Order: sequence, then structure tokens, then C-alpha cells
Amino acid sequence: MRLSLATNAVVAALIGFAVTLPLIFQAGKAIGASDVQTAMFVTVSCFAVAIESAYLSWRYKIPVVCAFSTAGLALIGASDGFTISDAAGALIATGLMIVVTGLVRPFTTLVAKIPGGIAAGMLAGVLLPFVLGAAQAGEADPGLVLPLTVLYFAVRLWNGAYAILAVLAAGIAMSVFGGATLALPAPGMPEFELLMPTLSLPSLIGIAIPLYLVTMASQNLPGLAVLRADGYAPPAGPLIAVTGMLSTISGLFAAITTNLAAITAAICTGLDTHPDSARRWITGLWYGVCYALIGLFGVSLVAIVTVLPTALIALVVGLGLLNPLINATMIAMKDEDERVPAMTTLIVTASGVAFFGIGSAFWGLVAGLTIFFSSRPVWRKLQ
Repeated sequence: MRLSLATNAVVAALIGFAVTLPLIFQAGKAIGASDVQTAMFVTVSCFAVAIESAYLSWRYKIPVVCAFSTAGLALIGASDGFTISDAAGALIATGLMIVVTGLVRPFTTLVAKIPGGIAAGMLAGVLLPFVLGAAQAGEADPGLVLPLTVLYFAVRLWNGAYAILAVLAAGIAMSVFGGATLALPAPGMPEFELLMPTLSLPSLIGIAIPLYLVTMASQNLPGLAVLRADGYAPPAGPLIAVTGMLSTISGLFAAITTNLAAITAAICTGLDTHPDSARRWITGLWYGVCYALIGLFGVSLVAIVTVLPTALIALVVGLGLLNPLINATMIAMKDEDERVPAMTTLIVTASGVAFFGIGSAFWGLVAGLTIFFSSRPVWRKLQ
């Protein structure tokens, strides 16, 4: 037993959760959720991540680390005109699609064949408005935002993994000194409320399908790639199916879809965790314990977020999504044949346009795929 098995799990859990908590709050506001319901989302999602990570790590003896669908949170947070029941129905549908993908191998292969640049363009288009929101927050509250932005980039020079945590901690401290009254975290379970899911064509096409695609293409598949890069041979189907099953159950509470982690997973799967790759799976157990404990504080965590300045929330969300945006944009521009379709997907998705009640992520995907498959280089490849 090495201490790094536990400490790396704690760091990964804190970093992942620090980025996603403000996003959960914004997603809850977008679908009209109350503070009590938002706290329920936090707890249910945390417990889903805890169960998936601990069970899969123990079952397959590899360090499987799961997380909230960051792209999914951003997608719901940017949606308009959907209720909490609509969100629940779309999340359940997404979970079921992920289960089918995991159980039926050709579906996994089919998703993997989606042009990487277009999938990345859709993800970048979802993330871009949130990153722009961080810049716009500087105009709203420069006294708070500018020092924290300097802090972020200063800490990033030392260790990028801790930069967003430093901003969040310093922002909370500045808010307290500025007069905000924060609820002290205390163990306690939120009120659980089974929702009555509704699934309409706009919510299926506007939320469920884009959420499924970005979760699979930008998080599950990269999550598998991280494990393979560290020398493991993860059973893709069972791992994806289990995350889909838990996501289907959590969708009954309108809690966000969960998936294999990619960025934070690298903290738990490498040599720094344990020199012996056969022992690193234990960090998945510690990671699960961390998320279970975080879930117990769901009510208090939401109470803290609700009293923080809006500019601080926008800054933390935007800075937290900066690296994913950079990565998605680089992938979108990597292949010359995919650049124009990928950029079209990005622009249409980021524009926020909606037709027939269906959100921009779907139309961005349609526009990008249409241009891609009508381009001469693609036809030459197909011939």
C-alpha cells in the first residue's frame, strides 16, 4: 500500500468535482431546478461515479476512473426551453443508448467512426460560450475576476492541475471577506425526488442525441485511450455498459450522465500512482470513496454555490473548460479534410441557434456532417 494510491485519487476527485460543480448549478438553472433538486443532482451523480469507479476497478483490476459528463453539463446549461422533466427523459434515453452501445459491439465501432474533427467541433462549440463568459465576467466584476485570472495563470505555470482549485479557494475567500455568508458543510442527505420523465422529439434530438455523441466521442473513447496508453487492455463494452446503466438510473432524478474520465484519469493511471501497474486499481477504490464523501455534502455544497458572486461562477466555469476547449479545437483542426466541416460545426453549435425547438448542438452536427460527406476529398476516399 502506497500513500500515492490515496492521494492521487483525492487530487483527481477534487479537481474533477471543482470544475463540474458550477456547471451543475448552471445546468440546474437552465432547466428550472430548485436548490433542493440541484443538491439532489450532485448527490446522485457523485454516488453514480463512486459506484462505477469502485466496482469497475475491483472487477477488472485496472484503475477505472469515472466522472460527470462535463460536455453534457455544458450542453444542458446552454439549452433553452426545456423543463426538468424533459431533462430527465433525455438523460434516461442517453443512458439507454450508452448501454446498447456497450452491449452491442458494432455500435461502439460505429461511434468510433464519427469523424473526430466534427465530434471535436461540436464539443468546442458547446464549450466556447462558457469560456467567453469568463472573459465577460471581467467586465461585470473586474476587482474579483482580474486578480483571480492572474492567479490561475500563475499557478498554471507551476502545476496546471491545481490552478482551478486555487481560483475556487481564493474566490470563496474573497467572497467571504466581501460579505457573503457561506453555509458550513455538514453531512446530510438531500431530499430525493423521483421525477416524471417526459421525452419529446425536441428533447430527444436537442439533448439526448448530442449528449450521447459528445459523451461517447469526447469522453468514453478518450477514457479508454488513456487506459490503453498506460498499458492496460480495458474491456470497452462492459465498462461503457455499466456507466450507461448507472446513468439510466440517475436520469430518473435528472442527474447528469456519467462516463469514463479522460483528463483526470491520467492522474490515477500512471507511474506516479504506483510503480506496479497491477496494483494501481486500488486507486479506483479510493476515488470511489472520495466521491461518496463528496456526495454526502451535496446540500451544503449547493448552498455555498448559491451565495457566491455570479462573476466568480462564470470565471471558474470558463477557466475550468479552457483546457478541454483547447484540446477540442486542436483535434477539430488536425485533419485538413475535416477543418471546414469541423469549424462549421463549431460555429453553428456556438451560435445557439434553434429550429423547431431543437438546440444548436444537433444542427451543428448536421451542418458539419453534410459538408464533410459532400466534400471532394471524402468522395475520393469513398471511391
